Amino acid sequence: MILEYILLGLLREPATGYALKTEFDEGASHFWSAKLSQIYPALNRMEKRGWLKSTVEASDKGPERRVYTRTKAGEKALFRWLRTEPIVGMERFAYLAQLIFMGQIEDPATTLQFMKQLRELLSAKLNLLSSVAEGMKTDDLNIEDFHAHLSLRMGVLSLSAKVRWCDESIKRIDARLAKEGARV
Repeated sequence: MILEYILLGLLREPATGYALKTEFDEGASHFWSAKLSQIYPALNRMEKRGWLKSTVEASDKGPERRVYTRTKAGEKALFRWLRTEPIVGMERFAYLAQLIFMGQIEDPATTLQFMKQLRELLSAKLNLLSSVAEGMKTDDLNIEDFHAHLSLRMGVLSLSAKVRWCDESIKRIDARLAKEGARV
């Protein structure tokens, strides 16, 4: 259900499902992920509820495309959701699920490689978000951009902490490997 509200928020202007996915990847991916296979069914459910309407338009680059527009009922649903208390739930990090069970393979070198790859991925996301956040002049933002910047800053700080955790973990794994190498 949260995905539907995020899509309603993204639909300030009419957009295709593909454009929404692109906007997700460029802006919302630090707090929520969605695949096209999730977005299109959500859009269909929202249209059936009357939160959206869609039209089919010609495309310059291939087949016709479906363009979605938020309705007044969709706007009311979004604003009602925005006025509720903050929703704090369990965040899901698949990499932590992998890491917690990685000890079962009994190979710290594999764990080290995993952590280095994770650090690379998180650093890339951090660099992207940081550049977007830094590109926004905070003293003259309109109200929507101001709120987007608040969210981006949380993403930057969160990713910074995760990169630091990777660095700490890599050092600990290196120390463990050195200690185990001394015993052999």
